[in-house]
Amino acid sequence: MKLHAMASWRLLTCLGLLSAASVHAHGGLMETQSYTSRRGHPEDRLMGFTRGTLISRDGGAAWRWVCEEAMGYGRWPPERYVWLSGGDILTATGKALLRSRDGGCTWAASTAFQDAWVSSLAEHPTDDSLLYVATGRPAVTNLLYRSRDGGETWSPTSLSRDAVFSAVRVAPSDPKRLYLSGWKGYAMYLFRSGDAGETWEDLPQSFPTELEGAYDLKLLAVSPANPDVLWMRVSSRTPAGGILYTVLRSDDGGRTLTSVLAQEDPLVDMDVSADGRTTWVATYTHLYRGREGESFLPLSQPTGNACVTREGDALFACGSTWVHEWALARSTDEGTSWEPLFSLRGVQGVHQCPAGTPVRELCTPLWPQLAQELGATVSPAPTDAGVPDDEVPPKPDGCGAAAGSAGMAPLLLVALLRRRARGTPRPR
Repeated sequence: MKLHAMASWRLLTCLGLLSAASVHAHGGLMETQSYTSRRGHPEDRLMGFTRGTLISRDGGAAWRWVCEEAMGYGRWPPERYVWLSGGDILTATGKALLRSRDGGCTWAASTAFQDAWVSSLAEHPTDDSLLYVATGRPAVTNLLYRSRDGGETWSPTSLSRDAVFSAVRVAPSDPKRLYLSGWKGYAMYLFRSGDAGETWEDLPQSFPTELEGAYDLKLLAVSPANPDVLWMRVSSRTPAGGILYTVLRSDDGGRTLTSVLAQEDPLVDMDVSADGRTTWVATYTHLYRGREGESFLPLSQPTGNACVTREGDALFACGSTWVHEWALARSTDEGTSWEPLFSLRGVQGVHQCPAGTPVRELCTPLWPQLAQELGATVSPAPTDAGVPDDEVPPKPDGCGAAAGSAGMAPLLLVALLRRRARGTPRPR
């Protein structure tokens, strides 16, 4: 959705007034990156965020901030979260496996992977105790690990290779079926197990001719209805020297691949309908929908930022507060229309944690600056009980609402001009 003329004029005016001398150390626009809910507890929700994590314990009515300093992931931001029904939260950062046992107030890296880089985390569709972790450190032997006790302990499976393991997935309709993708240089790997990781089959990959020189293979999803249907992503160079990101589909358990979508926008993630006949692919700027027998088409929203997660009959998507006012929305018609649920300006302060926890001690002094950048209301400092007063922040309408702070000004200007220049990508 394009900014209308008045909003564009106001944004550009504010950007011209704000100083560009200071650029925030984190860089980039502040956006939501993923959406997760706790199994069996829909009141507990979590969103990945470019400055940490956002958590709601009341069904999304109020969202609060967990800073990256309290999580300790440094330059390795989490890609995917798993919130177990018992309350523990796990996430793979690409470097470590982080775990919170107290609802997001304290985070610690698993000691089982001190020398390995944890690249992917997958859970059994119904059994919280069964989890899988893949490692992806270059130039070493990587392994797939399995936990039978909810991530308390980990044991290596029989699969190990001198390759970077990029993603592991469990087939929802047949949890004994596992897939694991990987790569080493221009050599692409896909492995399949039919017995929950006890034994593995190596599936040599042959890519379409137009993808000669493909690299960086990553498994995206397995159909909820058919364990033989899966989707992967691969990167390749364009004749002009750019990068093409291609979604590949297999209908025979990973033996053969067909290109179904190619874009020069980086592919973020995807999800699949319960019957496996509709898929959604998120890029940095758009959300695409593909129905069985039809080509992928870009949806009118979200634009500027996208992630996608299906829960039952509802679809949740990230969006850009700076482009269309919301950072999370829900659709009940497969993405044709959206109900805005949350704007980054509505963050209500630091996650409510007891005194002495990393979130309470590290994030509280950082919140006023983030609130200014978001155009949010600065909540009162937490009491000794660790429960700040709830405030519903108004939506500012000045330069603070448009750009947050001087550090965000040049970044927003570049992003706006880039998006307007790009327009709506044509489906390929």
